[in-house]
Amino acid sequence: MSVSQQLEQAAMQYAAQAVRLDQMGDTEQAATYYRKAIESLTRLVKLYPDYNLNRVYIDRVTVYKERVRVLQDGGSLDEQRPIVTFSSETTTVRSEKSSSEDVAPQEKPNVKWGEVAGLDDAKKAIKEAIVYPVQRPDLFPLGWPRGILVFGPPGCGKTLLAAAVATEIDADFIMVDAANIMSKWLGVAEQNVAKVFASARKTAQEHPVIIFIDEVDSLLGMHTQEVGGEVRMRNQFLKEMDGIIDKGNNYHLYVIAATNKPWDLDWAFIRRFQKRIMVPLPDYETRLQMFDLYTKQLDLSSDVDVRELARMTEGFSGSDVRDICQSVRLEVIRELFESGQAENRLAQPRPVALKDFMETLGGRKPSVSQKMVVEYEKWFEQFKAL
Repeated sequence: MSVSQQLEQAAMQYAAQAVRLDQMGDTEQAATYYRKAIESLTRLVKLYPDYNLNRVYIDRVTVYKERVRVLQDGGSLDEQRPIVTFSSETTTVRSEKSSSEDVAPQEKPNVKWGEVAGLDDAKKAIKEAIVYPVQRPDLFPLGWPRGILVFGPPGCGKTLLAAAVATEIDADFIMVDAANIMSKWLGVAEQNVAKVFASARKTAQEHPVIIFIDEVDSLLGMHTQEVGGEVRMRNQFLKEMDGIIDKGNNYHLYVIAATNKPWDLDWAFIRRFQKRIMVPLPDYETRLQMFDLYTKQLDLSSDVDVRELARMTEGFSGSDVRDICQSVRLEVIRELFESGQAENRLAQPRPVALKDFMETLGGRKPSVSQKMVVEYEKWFEQFKAL
């Protein structure tokens, strides 16, 4: 057992004992064991300063310190508060009202295909994998893809694609990311992964469900350090993915995963995403559509030519284009406030001129380097599956 695992095991045991004593009313001994748990977790964070679960451990330390303070002030255990508890191997925060929905919120997106500029190849691949099977499942005797991986530079529309297809098929949209999993599922993560998939399977008996995993590399990527139940959690994901890929299951449950770092994924996960789709930087036509979309709500001067702006922003991501449009709008609003005219509720900013765009572009570089683009293209050539 590694030092990190020993420290976590010690923290689990101390905290479990602290909670037990806390519930029994032995406040003095409970405070002692909370302090021991704090010490173990603090050492763990100091030994592994770059570990991605440190935020979780620090949160636990804060909770324990607050509990020690309450106990020292003569407080008792508040039964309405979440109580920090532990299994024999792992840690979690449980409460009377906890559920898989608390960890993975469900929503109904309202994003239309028309709001996703460009990305024709990605749209086509996703329609073939999800939309067509939902519309005519009888045409797919061999089943259809259930796992879709979308990857590419940040800010190019991966999340928007997933939301748009959910709207297209009127699916429940379950958002999962490393932040809510690690903070709420630490330790018994594999059990909660199973709960989310079980809930999704139950819902999928009636209508489609999409589980969207954002930044999947943070959750299922390869790590040099393994602390706690991460391996078990990832194995549970593999098991659940195998379960929904089974062609004998005809319900419409899909897993769409997005990542900016596909090379960090283990091959065991890569092969379970039957569709692997690159979402690239927008080309000229796509940037033109974006400028049309984002400037539609702006008052533009007659000298603004969106075609020229699209030409000048080669290499910029979709979020870069949006930020440029937002920046020029903020510039004319700033002028209005500095002139003192904003106090008049009827006063409006001047039209956005070409010089505003030029000044903004002069102080801004693309957020994605050419080196990154080459890496994405290399990975796509090796693992693409459209």
